[in-house]
Formats: sequence, C-alpha cells, structure tokens
Amino acid sequence: MSEDDDLPTVLSILDDEYARSILTETSVEPMSAKTLSERCDASLPTIYRRLERLEACQLVTEETELAPDGNHYSVYSANLDRLTLSLEDGAFSLDVAYREADVADTFTDMWEGLR
Repeated sequence: MSEDDDLPTVLSILDDEYARSILTETSVEPMSAKTLSERCDASLPTIYRRLERLEACQLVTEETELAPDGNHYSVYSANLDRLTLSLEDGAFSLDVAYREADVADTFTDMWEGLR
C-alpha cells in the first residue's frame, strides 16, 4: 500500500460488495475482467472501476496473458494475504500483508508466454 493510502480509503474499498467479490474470486485463480463481470454479476465498467481502486491500494495485481490467437488480455489476482486493524492508545492502525510472489513460477509463466 502506498504512503498516500489511509485507513478510510481501504475501508471504503472493502465496504464495497463488488470489490469484495473481486478479491474473493481472484484469490482462487487469476481472472479477466470479463470473467469477473460474469462471476460478480456486474457490468464491465463497474468491474474496471473497482479494479482500478483495488490496484491503487495494491490489493490486486494485473498480469498480461497471451491468448491462443496471439492477442493478449489482462488477468487480475488478489494480492491481499492478511489485513489487520488495531486500536491502541486511541488510534486505529492498519497493517496490510501481501501475498509473496514465487519467483520461479513468475519466470515459468513468462517463459511459457513467449513460446
């Protein structure tokens, strides 16, 4: 999460039903916006708006997939591992833990995409 992100911003995003659905769906497997639109029962513009907000807080990541016909498209994956909200000495604090990327899997995916 960037320095500009704060507790109200993250809580506002997570208060949104579609944003939570996107996180839930993409925590299982990477998905395109079109697939998310179908799974979350939302329009593509709605999905893209939520993805933009989730990406801004680094709660999802975007990768490019190569289609069999040679075209490419984006898929999104949840990047959130754990979110901890604490109240201490009269102040809230938010700790966001992100998923760790497996470098070997990333390299394999990139290599297979080039073939």
